[in-house]
Amino acid sequence: MGNLAAALDHPSRVARPAVRRGWLEDGPGPDDRRGRDEFVEVPWDEVLDRLAAELDRVRTEHGNQAIFGGSYGWASAGRFHHAQSQLHRFLNTIGGFTASRNTYSNGTSSVLLPHVIGDTHAVLRQASTWPTIAEHTELIVAFGGVPEKNVFVTPGGVTVHGTPGHLARLRARVALVSPLRDDLPSTVDARWYAIRPASDTALMLALAHTLVVEGLHDRDFLDRYCVGYPEFERSLLGKDPEWAAGITGIPAADIVALARQMAAHRTLITVTWSLQRTEHGEQPVWAGIALAAMLGQIGLPGGGFGHGYGSMGDVGDTGPELRVPYLPQGVNPVGEFIPVARIADLLLHPGETYDYDGEVRRYPDTRLVYWAGGNPFHHHQDLNRLRRAFTRPDTVVVHEPHWTATARHADIILPATTALEREDIGSGRRDTHVIAMHRIADPAGEARDDYAIFAALAHRLGVADAFTEGRTDRQWLEHLYAGWRSEPAFAEFWADGELRLPPGPEHHTLFEAFREDPAAHPLKTPSGRIEITSATVAGFGYPDCPGHPVWLPPSETGPLWLIANQPHTRLHSQLDAGEVSQAGKVAGREAIRLNPVDAAARGITTGDVVRVFNARGACLAGAVLDDAVRPGVVQLPTGPWFDPVDDHPTGPLCAHGNPNVLTADIPSSRLSQGCAGQHAAVDVERFTGPTPRVRALHPPLRKGR
Repeated sequence: MGNLAAALDHPSRVARPAVRRGWLEDGPGPDDRRGRDEFVEVPWDEVLDRLAAELDRVRTEHGNQAIFGGSYGWASAGRFHHAQSQLHRFLNTIGGFTASRNTYSNGTSSVLLPHVIGDTHAVLRQASTWPTIAEHTELIVAFGGVPEKNVFVTPGGVTVHGTPGHLARLRARVALVSPLRDDLPSTVDARWYAIRPASDTALMLALAHTLVVEGLHDRDFLDRYCVGYPEFERSLLGKDPEWAAGITGIPAADIVALARQMAAHRTLITVTWSLQRTEHGEQPVWAGIALAAMLGQIGLPGGGFGHGYGSMGDVGDTGPELRVPYLPQGVNPVGEFIPVARIADLLLHPGETYDYDGEVRRYPDTRLVYWAGGNPFHHHQDLNRLRRAFTRPDTVVVHEPHWTATARHADIILPATTALEREDIGSGRRDTHVIAMHRIADPAGEARDDYAIFAALAHRLGVADAFTEGRTDRQWLEHLYAGWRSEPAFAEFWADGELRLPPGPEHHTLFEAFREDPAAHPLKTPSGRIEITSATVAGFGYPDCPGHPVWLPPSETGPLWLIANQPHTRLHSQLDAGEVSQAGKVAGREAIRLNPVDAAARGITTGDVVRVFNARGACLAGAVLDDAVRPGVVQLPTGPWFDPVDDHPTGPLCAHGNPNVLTADIPSSRLSQGCAGQHAAVDVERFTGPTPRVRALHPPLRKGR
């Protein structure tokens, strides 16, 4: 709540509609001034007239595929004012748009899992529940840990935060495999395997090698429930613990001992989403499944494989799996899409081809980018490259409550309300409640709801009836609720403030039915079984993602490995201006954690301003020394609002500490084209020059007429 209250009327709020001066005076077109230009505040009617005319021009001259609908969620806990749904519904009513597919969070796994295990939804949304794990699991091998900071959120929110309590009640021992010791709560009984980043797959292969050599693998399970195991076993030749020790930094004897413990106990292998958010991110997920299959415990209570425990609050949850009220988006007549993490490629390389999940696709020629809900200058990698990409469209439109970097790189910025400034119905995935979200604050300045903005545009474009169906926002809430349930009535629900939903099953084991009878309950893979080797993936011929799990070395190395993970003081980049987020800053910048050994070698102490750099860019951060970070590793969370300084003597840098000036804009592989922003090779030095002022929390230069 500290972030919400402080950000509500913060100076960074967008008070009135604004148009970039270059676009206002020179008209639409590519422009290198985007992100550097001043803004002119324009009355609502004028800006909506201009925007409607530009939308009509683009769709008439270039087709609707030239409009990219770039919303990326997380903008509101409400189901009606969900910005992505509002934007997509509006664009669909005017003829469609080029869409994005998958997510930055787990886009790699979303493409891989159908080939290997058949059902992405089951793995990500119907995992074995925490009570089952607490009762039956004896050993958890947690690749990437179970970071508690991530489990307080899901899309739509979490009413009851259950995961911390479940972790506290664990009886299982945990093998924490992570460069960060605090990727697991300190209260959990664990041994820390301080692995080098980007080497988890090598460890998994060495564990598998040990199981084979010592005859500890379950041949009957592999024969009955899997295909392609013999090819995978042959690939393990030479991948012994001594080989892995040189890659991972974990002693060979410890690898052997861990493999024996896994075979001797009811073992759950978990892989966080962070590990697939890397170059070759398919491999640790696939190898984790193969390793679990070799233990033969998939489908047994407390055993098998999990993906995302600690990555999101609903993984392993016992809440109901019910579809709550939602705004229909309609049908998109345009079939073009891009994998979500390829936005810069889309803008920089129109007409070029790329591989994706066995297809060869082509980037459409994008003329207008429309963003409502989300901040690509948080989610995306290599922000200097993204800045260049954002100069290429004719027009960039952004709805935003705050002057984020995305807003500053727009041509038209429309002030949007926050969740506290409007009415809505709130509920998250597998949530225990539906919440009546009463408005508790007046809109800041001239801010409007996304729905009101799109309704006004729809009126100007002649599709008002199709978009609004004649309803006000309150009437939409009543309509959506009534279509979902009749009792209690909406008026009673709204007065009560919440509705408790029936509980979901307390005990559930992933793939239990498949284990009981694989013929009656086959997986949705081509074979109906677990595909340790996938003939389909092998047939694609991708060298960066062959047909079975392999360890592929990262394409870059450096003095230090940067881990750019999720923050604990905010959700992604949301409300960075809030009190909780600001209290976590060091020297007014994002805090970077270094091991004391690495800090001493560079003359760095806690509280110093440091420069973090590589060939792609640099940022300033505030140093914190912490032996919970493995030597050779630094940790700088994502989400500080990007604050570029273009004319600094050391070269372009972010004054605020955004790690995505350092991460590479490359896909995890040609299979998924997923985000690879979790790691980067960097170096760190103590910054001794005059430190530039952090300007990210202050509005850009604006002028009236």
